[in-house]
Amino acid sequence: MKPRLPSVLLVMALAAVAAPVTSIATAAPANSSQASRAEQEIAAFVRSEMRERQIPGLQLAVIRHGKVVLKRNFGLASLQYQLPVTDASLFSINSATKAFAGVAVMQLVQEGKIDLAAPIGQYLTGLPAAWQAVTVTQLLNHTSGLPDVLDQRSGKLVGPQPDDAAAAWSAVQALPVEAPPGQRYRYNQTNYVLLAQLIERQSGQPFTDFIRHRQFDVAGMPHSGFGDAKDVVVGKASSYVLDRGGNGYRNVIEDFPVFMRAGAGINSNAGELANWLIALQSGRLLAPASVERLWQPTSLNDGKPAQWALGWPTIGRDGHRAVAGIGGGRSAFYVYPDDGLAVIILSNLAGGQPEQLIDTIAGFYVPGLRQQRGGAYAAHLLRNKAAGTGFEGLEQKLAAIRRQHGLPAPADDDLNAWGYRLLGRQQPKQAVAVFQLGVQLYPQGANGHDSLAEAYEADGATALAVTHYRRSLELDPGNTHAVARLRVLSPD
Repeated sequence: MKPRLPSVLLVMALAAVAAPVTSIATAAPANSSQASRAEQEIAAFVRSEMRERQIPGLQLAVIRHGKVVLKRNFGLASLQYQLPVTDASLFSINSATKAFAGVAVMQLVQEGKIDLAAPIGQYLTGLPAAWQAVTVTQLLNHTSGLPDVLDQRSGKLVGPQPDDAAAAWSAVQALPVEAPPGQRYRYNQTNYVLLAQLIERQSGQPFTDFIRHRQFDVAGMPHSGFGDAKDVVVGKASSYVLDRGGNGYRNVIEDFPVFMRAGAGINSNAGELANWLIALQSGRLLAPASVERLWQPTSLNDGKPAQWALGWPTIGRDGHRAVAGIGGGRSAFYVYPDDGLAVIILSNLAGGQPEQLIDTIAGFYVPGLRQQRGGAYAAHLLRNKAAGTGFEGLEQKLAAIRRQHGLPAPADDDLNAWGYRLLGRQQPKQAVAVFQLGVQLYPQGANGHDSLAEAYEADGATALAVTHYRRSLELDPGNTHAVARLRVLSPD
């Protein structure tokens, strides 16, 4: 069963551009031979993942104890014009913009102008009665239960006129609420439209001006700003998505309506985002207690943890906690507050999911994190090993890699994504080997059996495909994909 890509606010243009991915790196000075070796290994990992994911261009920055210790550029900002990524290249950070909105709210909380526990109806007038009791926190952490102004299936605004912001805002207010406030998490753009209105109402200035004056100017971000494909943005890297089958690229036409820019729309580069994170953690944007509150996990009404803090997704696990900004499946930053570390990756491929690389890079600086979250690096080393020696005996090759490097096993998602990339390249036998490893490691995973069945089907091994579709259905009776394929392959 194929992994889903995160929703992005985009409409794809028709022009496809096929070009190889190349990497152009600028060297970073090393403080020691050990640091230099780590930087070389990080660069090799990033280049390998760019080739694997077909990411054209990427920026990387690492912050350690308030200082940038690594900053590198890779690949091409423009495939059309063969322009390399440089320090000045700007990338869209998409929904990671919400982290800036969270900081803006906390700045107004510090000034006594916003109460996080207050209902939004206390600040904004004219809202539907069912909306008014939603609290500021429930907007920030996506537990409002409100209907979404963006249709997640089409990527367009709701209502009969998808390009009319006023009509969409009227249309969404006429929709029923989806759940009582605080009952459940659901990612929702309406929340951040309301937060933009709240920030404007309580600050007395447009949202984008508030962010520019109170964050960009203070942190040292002179080239960062708001804009989409309709705006002229100097130095902006082109945006791409892989064509069907992964055989080329399509241009992405980004559309971030102005009234939704608290949720998406910032263009920046890794260096300026590093300045922003350093300013945030050094007390120049918020007091330390406010930063702690910003990143504190939130809860649902029943006490279960919500998936977001205040504008920041929380990366939940035991130890080495992280908060994040993630946007469009192509740009992300993680902050590890207890480890004095932050990692920023910006790319120009929607769906490249560079957030999946961040824990591995962080593990070069925090050994305990590598031991806990090093499965992606194990998958990277195994992929390189398979490229050189073949796909036979992957389980034994992985065991040797884990012993040598002290790494955990790859997650089932890591193996699933690798297998589907192989299927996309018309390499079903290799995909079978990878999915077989996934089933060996995670025998109770319905998704793994479904994926293995799909690879067997692509390789013409119908009987084996049927066996694993049936096993997947035993483990997950709700697997509609397995049901549909069994009707075709084994109608009796």
